[in-house]
Amino acid sequence: MPDIPWSTPTAPAPDAEVYVMASRFETRTLAGAFRFFLKSPGIILQIRKAPGAHGVALRARVFSRTFLTLSAWEGQGALHRFARSEPHRSSSRAAAAFMRESTFTYWTAPASALPVSWTEAERRLAEEAARS
Repeated sequence: MPDIPWSTPTAPAPDAEVYVMASRFETRTLAGAFRFFLKSPGIILQIRKAPGAHGVALRARVFSRTFLTLSAWEGQGALHRFARSEPHRSSSRAAAAFMRESTFTYWTAPASALPVSWTEAERRLAEEAARS
């Protein structure tokens, strides 16, 4: 399945520091992976409209039942407001029923580091998984 490439809803100031989140989700079943994938475009659209969103990308490996997300925000508060809003809130609660494993990692970076590479995101996710 194709990736949804990085898009920048609102560019941060060149000298700003951004709050980055990477996540890895693995579903229990292929049906769960298709459910997750079908919800993804709506969530990506929601992020693109969310106040404080500076970037978003998705790496979907449906047949491997694995998804990676990457987003950048003006701060932790902007990310939390998005996470508590619809449709993300309901979708994430529903997805919990078919998730096998989830990993999240967060860090700050200079705006000049955007877009964050998948290599960097995967490295940080692997480090977080090893700590857990």
